[in-house]
Amino acid sequence: MASATYSTMAASTHLPSIPKLPSTSRFSSISSFTGIQRLTLASSSTRAKFDKFEGQDIIEPVDDPQQLLFQQYEEEEEDDSCLPSDLEGAVRQSGQASAEFVSSGGARAIVELLIPQLQFLDDEGAQAELWELSKTFLDTLIEETGQRVKAVFPDAGAAALLKYQWKDAAFGFSSLGDRKPVSDEDEIVVMVVPDYQMLEYVEKIASGLLDDPPRPLIMWNPRLISEDVGVGINVRRLRRDFLSKFTVVYSMKPLPAGAVFRCYPGLWKVFYDDKERPNRYLLAKEMIRRPDIEDLEIIFGEQDKSEKGGTSLFDQAAGIFSSFNRFMKVISR
Repeated sequence: MASATYSTMAASTHLPSIPKLPSTSRFSSISSFTGIQRLTLASSSTRAKFDKFEGQDIIEPVDDPQQLLFQQYEEEEEDDSCLPSDLEGAVRQSGQASAEFVSSGGARAIVELLIPQLQFLDDEGAQAELWELSKTFLDTLIEETGQRVKAVFPDAGAAALLKYQWKDAAFGFSSLGDRKPVSDEDEIVVMVVPDYQMLEYVEKIASGLLDDPPRPLIMWNPRLISEDVGVGINVRRLRRDFLSKFTVVYSMKPLPAGAVFRCYPGLWKVFYDDKERPNRYLLAKEMIRRPDIEDLEIIFGEQDKSEKGGTSLFDQAAGIFSSFNRFMKVISR
């Protein structure tokens, strides 16, 4: 599970003493998105589970730099060392993956962070968090590519407000409803949280970017899948065909019993809890395509039941995963 609000996190300069087995979780929890965020590195007993991104862990520092070097070496050997250490790290990692995809000649990309607080935008403050996280992504993309980036927001009001707030932004601003959202000098276009209600505008912009010379389009956390029963079969087919032309370059979905993760150019990875070490993860399987619900059932469902006759790892994971299942299946087709 590594590159909103996704803003500043200052890493702790010391780590606790090292146990015989490396046991630090790859996910530190972070503070709420109402101000400057602080990242701390904690031992396995205090690290948050993969699906928790709120709160903070406070630990006692140590002064031995050799311990830090030893732990860094050990983490490189771990199955879960590819996972980001925190939420901001995930956004930056996604920006790096997108930059590598663009540099390799890729034209259409999707970045998705399937984290509950980034999905339910009606919650208080959720949109503000999302905008700040998108800025971290955009800044990282510019740093990695050195190209001119245009950020296309869902509506003109959001674009105008953020342009006013981010006076020092290195990227351009527009909205899906603008008469000319993309100009000739824009080298990379990023659609921030495009909504299914604006799919017609999304497709129009995407088509225009195919003109000579073609320019990359990245959709960051798209919301193009509607739960409305009234959406017709033809509309669903057109949407599926459109999305099938995109490559998911970054995906992170925490689960109660593990995680599904992809960071371009790597494969899709499914992780599960390490029963011997709390808050650590073991690689269950790597796949060329996105694992669907049936794949996860095979991977998690064969795990042993708990001693008390509780649910399997898959049963635990399915509750959270099912709400995003339709979204994930359509994107993967």
